[in-house]
Order: sequence, then C-alpha cells, then structure tokens
Amino acid sequence: MTSLTQPLATSMADERQRAGDEMHDDGTVTSTMAADAIEYTISGEIHSGVGVLDKTVKILDALESGPATLGQLVSATGLARPTAHRLAIALERHRFVLRDQHGRFVLGSRFAELAAAAGEDRLLTAAGPILQTLLDRTGESAQIYRRQGDQRVCIAAVERASGLRDSIPVGAMLSMEAGSAAQILLAWEDSERLHQGLRHAKFTAAKLAAVRKRGWSESVNEREEGVCSISAPIRNASGQVIAAISISGPSGRMGNSPGRRYAPLVMAAGKYLTDALLKASSVR
Repeated sequence: MTSLTQPLATSMADERQRAGDEMHDDGTVTSTMAADAIEYTISGEIHSGVGVLDKTVKILDALESGPATLGQLVSATGLARPTAHRLAIALERHRFVLRDQHGRFVLGSRFAELAAAAGEDRLLTAAGPILQTLLDRTGESAQIYRRQGDQRVCIAAVERASGLRDSIPVGAMLSMEAGSAAQILLAWEDSERLHQGLRHAKFTAAKLAAVRKRGWSESVNEREEGVCSISAPIRNASGQVIAAISISGPSGRMGNSPGRRYAPLVMAAGKYLTDALLKASSVR
C-alpha cells in the first residue's frame, strides 16, 4: 500500500510547492496564496474555510442519495446530532430541505426554482416564436410567467398592436393570489406550499384539483375586473412545472368561458416549449 500511495503524496507535494502551497504532517494541504483559502485533503474532501458551509454541504450531499432520518444524516455526515438537526432545520426554512410524509428529510423545492432560473435562457430562446404564434391565432396578448417567491414575474410577452388589450410588460411582478398563471404555478406544488398559497387566494383547492386534471386554467375577473386569461404549464426535463404560458385580454371579447375556445392552443404552446426544453437538456 505504501508503495502505491507514496508516489501520489510526493507528486501532490511537489505540485503544491510549485503553486506556493504548504503540505502539513496530517496530510492537509493549505494554499499559501492569499487569494485561495480553500483547503484540500488527500481523501478528496474540500474545506472552504467556512465550517458551517462545509457541514451544510455534507447534509445536502447525504440527501442527494434519497430521504433520510436525522439518525441517518448523523451517520452519513459524521456530524454531531444537534449540529445535523440545527442545519437541517435551517435548510428546511429556506426550502432547500423538506420533510416527506414519514417525517424524513428530502431535498426541497428551492433547488427546482434555481434550476428553472438557470434554464430560463433556453426557455426564452424558444419562447419568442411561440408567443407570437399564440398572438396571431388568438388575437390576444401572450405571456410567460415564472414564480419568484410569493409573486410571479413576467419573463416574456407579446402584445396586440392596437385595440383594447391586457398590457403586461416583461419584468412585471404580479400576485400569486389571483389569475390563471398563478393557478398553474401553484397547482403542482407540494401540499405544504399549496396550502400556504391558498390562504389568501381568490381560487380554491377544488379549482386547482380541476386544473391538475385537465391541464389548463382560466380566470375571469379574478385578477382584475374586465380581464380574463387562460394558462397552461411549461415543464422541465424532470416533469416539474417551471413556468406558465398565458393569453389574456378583455372579457368582453374573450367571453365568460374563454378556456373552451382557447385552452387547446395554449396547451399546445406549453407542450411545445416543454418538448423544446427536454430536447435542449438531452443534447447538453
């Protein structure tokens, strides 16, 4: 064993010395360069120099393999039980960790939100032509919304050139308490977030159940008097809803049941963008 590991240790020591690093007797290598505060060990662990961050990453690494009880987290990470518990609870409050129906810790929805934000460029690249097609076929303004905390943000939009229209600029922040896009962005959330979202919403749990069943939503005079909209989900490669595609306009022109007329077009647009994201993911 010594004959195999000694050349590796010697090689690492030589390389670190050339880079201005120092190897300690315990095998830890510390960079002596002021800009590099990261410590490496021969075992492959990375120490950032910020202990609480390294311990938090251990928790997340352990949960990457699947749900875990507190005892399993302690065994997997080597952390003291109070430390593992404190960090897991803190991660839960920030939604990086959730509890499943058995009370085990699992990776939370915040990662999906960050992944959605990272994939937004790919969505926007494909979105322009589809929104324009929706406008051409329906005669109504079209938008894409993504959830951002307790609100939703318009990340892409096209508008009618003239006439009465629902004008929502890119970057506009709207409530998650009303509107067909809010229904889509909430309908497939985990039970805890869904329950929280319904506390002040103008729609009900029964309405969201119907949205999940049929795959689209509509609102009439819900977000604003005289305005109606129809929305459908856009999903990522994992099947998670990351955005909502919508058309909106005056209820006097779109009618009291706009979904009957426009839902197939909006759903087709959502499916096209979902397929585009899946294709983009598969070729990376």
